[in-house]
Amino acid sequence: MPKPLVIVESPAKARTIAGFLGADYHVESSIGHIRDLPRNAADVPAAYKGAPWARLGVDVDNGFKPLYVISRDKREQVRKLRAALEDASELYLATDEDREGESIAWHLLEVLAPRIPVKRMVFHEITRAAIERAVREYRDLDRRLVDAQETRRILDRLYGYEVSPVLWKKVGPALSAGRVQSVATRLLVERERARMRFTAASFWDLAGRFATIESGRRPGGAFGASLVALDGRRLATGRDFDEDGRLNRDDVVLLDEDTARSLVARLGGSRFSVRSVEEKPWRRSPHPPFMTSTLQQEAGRKLRFSAARTMRVAQNLYEAGFITYMRTDSTTLSEEALDAARSQARALFGAEFVPARPRRYDKKVKNAQEAHEAIRPAGEAFRTPEETRLHGDQLRLYELVWMRTVASQMADAVGQSVNVRVAGESSAGEDAEFATSGRVITFPGFLRAYVEGSDDPDAELEDREVRLPPLAVGDPLAVQSLEADGHSTQPPSRYTEASLVRALEEMGVGRPSTYASILDTIQARGYVLKKGTALVPSWTAFAVVGLLERHFGDLVDYGFTAAMEEDLDEIARGGQESIPWLERFYFGNGQPGLKTLVSENLEEIDARDVNSIPIGSPDSGVVVRVGRYGPYVQRGEDERAPLPDGLAPDELTPARAVELLEAGSSDRELGADPETGLAVVVRAGRFGPYVQLGSPEDGVGEKPKTASLLRSMDPASVSLADALRVLSLPRLVGADPSTGEEIVATNGRYGPYLKRGGDSRSLDTEEQLFTVSLDEALAMFAQPKIRRRQGAAAASLRELGADPETGAAMLLKDGRFGPYVTDGTTNASLRKGDTVEGMSPERAAELLAERRSAPPRAPRARKSGGAGGATAKRSAGATAKRSGGATAKRSAGATAKRSAGATAKRSAGATAKRSA
Repeated sequence: MPKPLVIVESPAKARTIAGFLGADYHVESSIGHIRDLPRNAADVPAAYKGAPWARLGVDVDNGFKPLYVISRDKREQVRKLRAALEDASELYLATDEDREGESIAWHLLEVLAPRIPVKRMVFHEITRAAIERAVREYRDLDRRLVDAQETRRILDRLYGYEVSPVLWKKVGPALSAGRVQSVATRLLVERERARMRFTAASFWDLAGRFATIESGRRPGGAFGASLVALDGRRLATGRDFDEDGRLNRDDVVLLDEDTARSLVARLGGSRFSVRSVEEKPWRRSPHPPFMTSTLQQEAGRKLRFSAARTMRVAQNLYEAGFITYMRTDSTTLSEEALDAARSQARALFGAEFVPARPRRYDKKVKNAQEAHEAIRPAGEAFRTPEETRLHGDQLRLYELVWMRTVASQMADAVGQSVNVRVAGESSAGEDAEFATSGRVITFPGFLRAYVEGSDDPDAELEDREVRLPPLAVGDPLAVQSLEADGHSTQPPSRYTEASLVRALEEMGVGRPSTYASILDTIQARGYVLKKGTALVPSWTAFAVVGLLERHFGDLVDYGFTAAMEEDLDEIARGGQESIPWLERFYFGNGQPGLKTLVSENLEEIDARDVNSIPIGSPDSGVVVRVGRYGPYVQRGEDERAPLPDGLAPDELTPARAVELLEAGSSDRELGADPETGLAVVVRAGRFGPYVQLGSPEDGVGEKPKTASLLRSMDPASVSLADALRVLSLPRLVGADPSTGEEIVATNGRYGPYLKRGGDSRSLDTEEQLFTVSLDEALAMFAQPKIRRRQGAAAASLRELGADPETGAAMLLKDGRFGPYVTDGTTNASLRKGDTVEGMSPERAAELLAERRSAPPRAPRARKSGGAGGATAKRSAGATAKRSGGATAKRSAGATAKRSAGATAKRSAGATAKRSA
């Protein structure tokens, strides 16, 4: 009997939905998009090969008609879907309810061309009730959403395919430009430029420790305070200095070390008292539930997840039915979600922690496009983390979503804040005024469940409780200590993934659902390196951004890019037409369009100029140049030196640049090759010392012959004979008499080896490269190949410390298929862009965590007890302890460690006393 066919995007989603719909439905997956614009020339159908627009995949002269092709890796899946459609009674397109999902559904409709009824099935969570409701309450395909997504896809193709070739020709190969990625890279470069311009300034104040005086002249409660004014004039602080280290105002007092220390001496015997006490009520409301961007930010701050890792784990949780759809710009909660959150807060924390009416968060971000709910636990009743039986990354992210959602429906935290001024007169008659502040939380409210993180790890969170002893105006104070305290101004902080996502969102650039892929792209292209959690732009990024700023200013202008986003949203709403807008963007309308900008600028761009970044003043003549084989520092035409790996742009000060130049190049000419007469030079490369035969100036081509030095060779003492010896590799050992195949001895990335066609054997020593005979080689190939798993363990290259999740030691090892990191249980290969030299403990932990959260390569029985045991022992409050970090332990939220029942017995005041 024919039955309905339901098509979703992913196999995991298909399995979950099939379990709800049962045997009466046939559920299949498209495995993402089934067709797209051609990725390369090989994807272009033969009929279009000669078309001038085939390179773009968009016929710009014929209404910007896109050329869609079925992806090679999806052809078999399309055949499977067509076969399933032949036996179907009706077709449900159940892709995600956003532009991307609508686009996938439309492409399925176009390719499959069904002759049966088609229904668009939409839902924002994968629960039985939601799926059954979606089957009943289907709709038609929304062509406005499809048109909006298609316009975005065409725009991004035109931008990338027209501008990227300019970068290839003027900066370097394998680079790319993009509507959002180029703006994101510019933000990082501008922040690094500010750090490079920054000059630190020092300023001093006094740190005092005072105590109240009780009866009998004994010290009472103590507190700290800092000097803020001298003779009525405010002391200078970090915000009073320009980036060049100069004081930017004259109405403040600047203390240097000597002045501060002499002031301490003059205040040595002074009497101090309370000058003023200002008390104010304090109230904090909970933050809204998560949307895509805030989830990425908070997971980055609290869980140290990258944006890509956050979205991957969230996708798994959504498809398994644990959370609602994770690509959303909305903070709205449905009525059933409001009831669920309030009920759970009431059950866990008590009725007094839930306000009389639900909190509604209807505000959307700038250019919001999606109509989903906020990200929340799925279902009409929320499962606690213990009830989900999740583990690892999925448990940690679910806890974050769950606690944020529950906390959003809890009562305000209230308390009292106090600002105190303390005064004393020095022996010279100077009036010294100190200040301190405190906060008492009398009712913790939502802080019992959740504490918001901060982009600045050193910042003191607003919800932290700081208690002061009872103070009144005129109270005498005892001085316990008084010290001069020095400070330095700090450069602007680098962006982290979390703060960059926040900046892009605030500017209205791009869509939150694309930020994870953007961050991945700029790292894969070599524009950005990670230093801990900080994003550090490379010198290549400086060259690319400099070129775009000078010759394609609008394309990296923040306002222009945000305006484009608004136009695209207007197209989705039907306020603008797609084709006229694309014509204005590409061909221009009273001003040059993209096509004209590229053609006019290409010849004018000076590659040497855009690849030169000045260091210090222009008069110094010192620049960093981005060369084909990496960046180097240069002065004049003759002085140059390679830049050390890992040296961040802001660390290359003018003094450091001169130091590198004066140290001279480590290049050393060893002599001339007797056969060719070409010079043989030993050089220091990014991947170790090597020797080079000749140079491009000698007419040997752009890439002269090179060879890495053997491990036993010292660059400082290597001889011409040694160099010629390694340049002779690979060495032909002979031919296999049985097959005629040549056997070659060569040195590879993982050591010396023999190669015969597609087969290879490792050599024990580097010396064998020059001495192994044909008979010895044949004997080696006659023996079975020893796999690493059968033979010796992989060599350990470096220890990387303890894994923050498992506590096990992390090792960087050299395996058969390349370098990888391991904690003894989990192995994770290095990704594109990772290097052995640059592997940090943070990156190793991230790779291992991603490997753990990835689905198993083959079906296997799920281990029981994953969320039992230790996980089941956690109370709702213990979850909040992790979500708030170290700060939460000190806040009222730390009381959530206690069970809801025990806490309910305590009064709000008693709870607040223990929260400090």
